[in-house]
Amino acid sequence: MMKNIMIEIEYDGTNYSGWQVQPNARTVQGEIMKVLKKLTGKDITINGSGRTDAGVHAYGQVATFNMDSNIPIDRLPLALNSNLPKDISIVNAKEMPKGFHARYNAIGKRYIYRIYRNRYRSAILRNYSYHVYSKLDYEKMEKAAKLLLGTHDFRGFMSSGSSVEDTVRTIHKLDIINKDNSVYIHIEGNGFLYNMVRIITGTLLEIGSGKMPVDHINKILEIKDRSLSGHTAPPQGLFLDKVFYPLTH
Repeated sequence: MMKNIMIEIEYDGTNYSGWQVQPNARTVQGEIMKVLKKLTGKDITINGSGRTDAGVHAYGQVATFNMDSNIPIDRLPLALNSNLPKDISIVNAKEMPKGFHARYNAIGKRYIYRIYRNRYRSAILRNYSYHVYSKLDYEKMEKAAKLLLGTHDFRGFMSSGSSVEDTVRTIHKLDIINKDNSVYIHIEGNGFLYNMVRIITGTLLEIGSGKMPVDHINKILEIKDRSLSGHTAPPQGLFLDKVFYPLTH
């Protein structure tokens, strides 16, 4: 019997060209699909909750797929992990109702961005953080973060190249946490545009360093022009932390 399976995936994106399958490129989705074919003998398409770019990591990416196999679902993570590269791990698997989709049923996501705050760059953290040592005014960054809360048109925080027409999103939480020589930006919302989290991070850093005033956030939201917002922070500091679904799922 065909079953609709949901898996939760943790991965280090350093050695991948992002999540989504691409020709002539190594991707997280492609690696998982390759192992599913090895285990079942069938081509199985998996649908992720969304894309992550090259170098971006995940603690809790979610994907769904249909599978007709004798492998017990509670054993599926072990079967997959024993064949997957060490930088991809399936941390959970369960059967979902027919029609449930990792992307279309998602109601929100949480991302974490790590900024490493030390005089010298870290050899260990180079693939998992953005090294920024310039002086930062955290109070200004927090004030700017509050201006981004709520429902807005975030077109000014989206990179070009996206075909999305509806650019209105809601940010529920945006916290700036200073801990262990790092600043962590936790951002939670109902959805995010292309590079939105990384552009928000870059903008907050420019406000914190005095390159932009706090109320410049309002100008970006009003005029909706990408050229007004800050730089796009590099991918290696970004982690997809959690995907949210209705309580019924």
